[in-house]
Amino acid sequence: MTVIDKNKPVLVTGASGYVAGWIVKSLLDKGLTVHAAVRNPEARDKLRFLDLLADNAPGTIRYFKSDLLEQGSYDEAMEGCELVYHTASPFTLDVHDPQKDLVDPAKLGTRNVLETANRSHSVKRVVVTSSCAAIYGDNIDAEKVAGGIFTEDIWNTSSSLDHGAYSYSKTLAEKEAWSISEKQSSWDLVVVNPSLVLGPAVNPLAVTSESFRLVRQMGDGTMKAGVPMMGWGVIDVRDLADIHYQAGFVPGAGGRYIASGHNTTYFELVRALHNKFGENYPLPKKELPKWLIWLIGPMLNKALTRRFVTRNIGYKWKGDNSKSIRELHAAYRPLSETMIDMFQQLIDNKII
Repeated sequence: MTVIDKNKPVLVTGASGYVAGWIVKSLLDKGLTVHAAVRNPEARDKLRFLDLLADNAPGTIRYFKSDLLEQGSYDEAMEGCELVYHTASPFTLDVHDPQKDLVDPAKLGTRNVLETANRSHSVKRVVVTSSCAAIYGDNIDAEKVAGGIFTEDIWNTSSSLDHGAYSYSKTLAEKEAWSISEKQSSWDLVVVNPSLVLGPAVNPLAVTSESFRLVRQMGDGTMKAGVPMMGWGVIDVRDLADIHYQAGFVPGAGGRYIASGHNTTYFELVRALHNKFGENYPLPKKELPKWLIWLIGPMLNKALTRRFVTRNIGYKWKGDNSKSIRELHAAYRPLSETMIDMFQQLIDNKII
């Protein structure tokens, strides 16, 4: 059982990120002091949204210059902290060098942060933001697990540098975290494994992220012909922030937690937008057959390789979130709320 002193500062790595922004807000709203680790504390325009969060909350924020691949760059930021949230990790599907762009920052960055925790005299718990991508690589993987349901006991064994490099990077990074954790006894490790994260951003600059690109394409005409029949797990970013807070402060929290509010599909995401936005935006109205996506997908998007289409299109996704509900008191909001709020933010920012 680990009890965290809320009078001590809390470190958040990658503090300006999509998920991290909501974690920071949650901590500030509860009156805590946040040590925000960012690449460049001098880039005030990019951090203004965090300043505004702090201005409107009882908590306080301090910025620290840190880099995932720079040894020792988290020492100062971690000083005096009992709790560390490690959220910093690249999320992009458009990469030129998977090893350099994804694997190294994810794995070596995790090693850097956790080795800093090993040197610290104050850290009691580290919460690492992993991903359901560390549990499965392709939807077809569900056919190999009991009941076709992904659980915290399962690891991704189907991704590689050549296929699903992002998922591969998340798998290696999380395994690195557990390896380092098992060799020490001064702090405990809690891992949050979110599915696809959607919902509005507290950082207006984050609306260009991969999650927003996916939703933008639903409304800008890119997908007006239809969407693939593909299963997704989805969680609202606000619910995910709440789960992170609990993962940090619930004394008995431990192990991995699947954070996923809905077992859904691509078309169900779109359908959640139809009533409110269907008349004014070219939202997809049907699912495309797998053979068509297999044929033209690679020409439309290089991420839609024939191997990806074969192993993902036409397969549903189902994850077991019961541990998060039972131990972290997770509450998941309706999918329609997530999609409508996110789509509206894209409209308000004149992105669609």
